[in-house]
Amino acid sequence: MSITAQHQRIQEIVQQAHRERTPLRIRGGNSKAFYGRPIKGQQLDVDHHGGILHYEPTELVITAAAGTRLSELEATLAEHRQMLPFEPPHFGDRATLGGTIATGLSGPRRPYTGAARDFVLGIKMINGKGELLSFGGEVMKNVAGYDVSRLLTGSLGTLGVLLEISLKVLPLPTSETTIIDKLSAEQALSHMLDYGRRPLPLSACCHDGEYLYTRLSGTEQAIKAARQIVTGDELNEGEQFWTQLREHRLPFFDSEQPLWRLSVPANTTELTIPGETLLDWGGAQRWIKTDMDADSIWQQALSVNGHATRFRHGDPHTEYFQPLSGKLRQLHLQLKLAFDPHCILNPTRMYSDF
Repeated sequence: MSITAQHQRIQEIVQQAHRERTPLRIRGGNSKAFYGRPIKGQQLDVDHHGGILHYEPTELVITAAAGTRLSELEATLAEHRQMLPFEPPHFGDRATLGGTIATGLSGPRRPYTGAARDFVLGIKMINGKGELLSFGGEVMKNVAGYDVSRLLTGSLGTLGVLLEISLKVLPLPTSETTIIDKLSAEQALSHMLDYGRRPLPLSACCHDGEYLYTRLSGTEQAIKAARQIVTGDELNEGEQFWTQLREHRLPFFDSEQPLWRLSVPANTTELTIPGETLLDWGGAQRWIKTDMDADSIWQQALSVNGHATRFRHGDPHTEYFQPLSGKLRQLHLQLKLAFDPHCILNPTRMYSDF
């Protein structure tokens, strides 16, 4: 089936659902189905809608259908020594580009190169009325008003069905090494903050509760100079650690206890949430395993100008994401109704009331 025919098939399904006000549960590779609240609705499969549509290595731009396997996309880029700069997690072999952008998740490299939304150039999608819309393109440029392509990143399919996505990519670093140093969490946070203030070729920084892991990426000369500052020993097969961290395969994540993700200022030290903590993103992302009640966690996150998300496990009928304040909630609801007036696309996936 041609790309145009696939678009038309999905469009007709959404148009009918809009007319009949039938809730739709959008499903791609299903590798991130755990993320967000459960959905009831007619299943709309989009994972078959795959394939790289345009790739110009010299321009550092790639366009692919939303159902394209993430592994296929990364393998194609690797052939030209290029990469997705935000190092997205897969969480399964069937992970797709659409799911990656819909969840907006980024890996260890994120604080040093940028988040998923920073590299989205353009999107083709179908809104909740069944209209085929295109935003952005294949070049970086200033835009007036909403940058809708980036707005859709992380919206969990609640604003539209993603069809095609154009991304900015970057060259792979010429050299990389991982340094490991046994430090307490307090010492590690101090080191991470110090490294972040220096002109070092950092590409990842994490403390697993016992060791500080620091990845350096760039030219051999830059890494050699940085080794005069970054303490510790080189870790053989260091990239394996970052893959395990990104995919939540480290022993820390092997638990049925509720897992929370907190995004906070990197220099935050005053959290008093009981449980085990893993520091990522140079201290700006905290993974915490805890049975503490959600309201208390959200309150603590707000008190340090951050936010919290219940990432895995816990009661599926409660909220996953930090509750929105009055004006921010109103803005979210207005955007939702502008794209999906009958609230048929992944209803309640982000918040129970829309």
